Amino acid sequence: MARVVARIGRDAASRSLVVGRCLGKRACLAMIALQNLTVNYRQHPALHHVSGHFEAGSLTAVVGPNGAGKSTLLKSIVGCIPRIGGTLKVNTPSQRIAYLPQLAEIDRGFPIQVRDCVMLGFWSTSGPWSSMDDGTLRSRVDAALKAVGLEGFEKRPIGTLSSGQLQRVLFARLMVQDAELILLDEPFNAVDSRTTQVLLELIGLWGSEKRTVIAVLHDDAHVREFFPNTLLLARQVIAWGPTDQVLTPTHLNQARLMAEAWDEDAAICLAQPKRMSAVAP
Repeated sequence: MARVVARIGRDAASRSLVVGRCLGKRACLAMIALQNLTVNYRQHPALHHVSGHFEAGSLTAVVGPNGAGKSTLLKSIVGCIPRIGGTLKVNTPSQRIAYLPQLAEIDRGFPIQVRDCVMLGFWSTSGPWSSMDDGTLRSRVDAALKAVGLEGFEKRPIGTLSSGQLQRVLFARLMVQDAELILLDEPFNAVDSRTTQVLLELIGLWGSEKRTVIAVLHDDAHVREFFPNTLLLARQVIAWGPTDQVLTPTHLNQARLMAEAWDEDAAICLAQPKRMSAVAP
């Protein structure tokens, strides 16, 4: 798989080398810095006083109970939901950010073929008027589809695909985006175990390339095996740091109790939050 992925950027070798050097130098710097970030979602408090940072080149899982604000955090980072308090700084251009929403948010009835769907990954760098007949772009798309196990699916309408196949297509699109920051919202929900394993291996490859990956996940086993860092949310930070220090029974129980006790009608707190855990930043 690694050999196939390497082909995707072969036609832009000089650019890839520059990106690799930049990512290596920035590995110990903050890709995203949050300070007292507070966000409303559908007129309800979704995130309260979230402070901390995601290091460049890190793999971080975002976990927590349902309604904990995990998806809201990702949407805030890409600017889909405005903050009502605090600061959020992303240290990379918007063209270098790739965001994968939940599968339920994808319009599977849109009349587009697999190859063209993956081609959309070039939009941010090539613009709307670039030629889809460009041989270089098409070869990169074909290599990405081969890497995710969908060689031969190029002309299939996305509406005919299973959930696992569609998610492979969307990961292929992420690959050709060549993003520095990759945000994944529940990427393995309703996806078969074989596809999950293939995509987890791809995430591991992104980590070895020093890309920054932030993924909303529910499976603790996947988090422990593939993500060195974890942010545990219950609308505010319960714990944030090395995964083995975050996913403890004490922290998980605290997150559950926070979620159960939350009052949707409560006013937004403007006071400084208390430190929830020694692991929290």
